[in-house]
Amino acid sequence: MALRQLPFRAASGLCREVRPAVQACRPSLRRNASSPAIHEVEDSSSFAVPPPSKDLVQNFDPIARSRQRRQGKKQLPASRYQYRSPKYYRGPLHPHQPPPPSDPASREFQPGPFSLPRLEQTYQSTIAADILTLTYQHYPPGYRPPKVENRLRQWTGASPYFKNRPLRGPRGRGEELRLLHEPRTFRNIPKITKITVHSFVPEAQENSAHLHVAGMILQAVSNVRATAHKARHNVVGWGLREGKYVAVTSDMEREDAHHFLAKLVDVVLPRIKEWKGVPGSSGDGAGNMTFGLTPQQVALFPEIEVNYDAYPPKMIPGMHITIQTDATNNKDARLLLQAVGLPFYGKLND
Repeated sequence: MALRQLPFRAASGLCREVRPAVQACRPSLRRNASSPAIHEVEDSSSFAVPPPSKDLVQNFDPIARSRQRRQGKKQLPASRYQYRSPKYYRGPLHPHQPPPPSDPASREFQPGPFSLPRLEQTYQSTIAADILTLTYQHYPPGYRPPKVENRLRQWTGASPYFKNRPLRGPRGRGEELRLLHEPRTFRNIPKITKITVHSFVPEAQENSAHLHVAGMILQAVSNVRATAHKARHNVVGWGLREGKYVAVTSDMEREDAHHFLAKLVDVVLPRIKEWKGVPGSSGDGAGNMTFGLTPQQVALFPEIEVNYDAYPPKMIPGMHITIQTDATNNKDARLLLQAVGLPFYGKLND
């Protein structure tokens, strides 16, 4: 056994003796910068540039330069911040095209997201996959969809006014064409795009304190500054007078919308006694759902309840909540909101 280990021990001992010599030879194999190159780098240093002259320093007056620019006598230096994107989109062939919303130079650019709400995490991890599974339609290879007839009517006749005119709508009064339902893929899963909270305060025409209280409540609940609206026409049945402030609204998007909806589903709605849910007849046919809350139900929001003494009880208004989605029908929008946690009752409006 000892004879078998002898070659291995001899080789290990030889390696121990050779290793210091190899490490000593290693620096000689490296490439070092030559001395002329080092001198060239040192000569091109910014410290070698002479300072500005004393006359230039004494004559420098930033206040006078700004005054000349304001008077139009001197233009601003060329800068990328002078670009202003077009206000309107005038078609794909127009020479001036607005940048995409993801570009900071766009008028529609919004920084963020700065946080990932819990509802958004649940949507990405669970709800989106479940909706795709429930609404997915599989088409085997070689499948040819049936030919869909044109839903619009053509102009018939020899009149010269019929040339190049758009097709006519279907016959019948009040009949509207519904949006086409495209096949469900991972690219068009319905999601919440915007939430609008509206509060109608007709008492504000006589006492503006009602409008201020409603605006404070909406701002506290939605984390978005409320916008006041005037009555456009005189409505005798509602007691509205033209030009008077009668309502406030708040529009929430992205993080604010998800935080508000999660708070509504997890905190406010479970505390409402005998609350049936959202009426099944709600929906405008384009993926938007609306329901209302009474003043007593609005007072259950934690922002209002924790500081209830700051709001007069008789001035707390009710509110209408409109949840906007990118679904194309009521059925898909209702399926999304049911997955979030909103119950529906009654006859469903599909």
